[in-house]
Amino acid sequence: MAAHSSFAARTYRVDAVVLRTHKLGEADRIITLLTSDHGQIRAVAKGVRRTSSKFGGRLEPFMVSDLQLVAGRTLDIISQAVTKSSYGQSIAAHYDRYTVATAMAETAEKLTDADSESAGAQYRLLVGALAALSRGDHAAELILDSYLLRSLATAGWAPSFDACARCGATGPHTAFSAALGGAVCHDCRPPGSPSPSVETMRLLAALLSGDWAVADVSEPANRREAAGLVASFVQWHLERNVRSLRLVERN
Repeated sequence: MAAHSSFAARTYRVDAVVLRTHKLGEADRIITLLTSDHGQIRAVAKGVRRTSSKFGGRLEPFMVSDLQLVAGRTLDIISQAVTKSSYGQSIAAHYDRYTVATAMAETAEKLTDADSESAGAQYRLLVGALAALSRGDHAAELILDSYLLRSLATAGWAPSFDACARCGATGPHTAFSAALGGAVCHDCRPPGSPSPSVETMRLLAALLSGDWAVADVSEPANRREAAGLVASFVQWHLERNVRSLRLVERN
């Protein structure tokens, strides 16, 4: 009875999205999860690599599931998994969607690795982005850049694409500094700062705010220029590369 009581006390349920998996031993996997209430969790799914596994495909990347876990000394153990949203299959069927989802998951993992305060908001943001990606609501590259900007804003690094990020002077401005936080005026512009077009800055503002009427009709050249600025902004604030971004195809 005491053992059963102890087991029950260590059991909890969470909604979680699978960020990444890697092999453990001959049949198990370690699953990196972003949860709605407990931040980022690394847990073991025992026997998941066997064809007879009770988990099936419910613990593959980009799947959203209702999980039951048992707290362990080092890693928690997943004991049950019920699918809530099956995004993985439709995303994996399209290379562009798959690479974008991988980049989003890597970013979410890096952002929530040490920041538990914004983890709940990051969970909701990622699930929403994966849902839009799986449906093909917008171009995959636009969903990615919108997600990256919003995830950094949620973490406390909201960029400015109108007022000068340093002095607050009213825009629009035609210079960008990742280090200073976005658009910068002529007086605040650091030497060597890129000078994106007004249309590119407008696209960036639309991606951050979710103005898809503007983003969806943007020109390929502006999308490419915006993507480079977003990547530099992400790298500056994360202080490390998001390696999966290199795999994303840009039209």
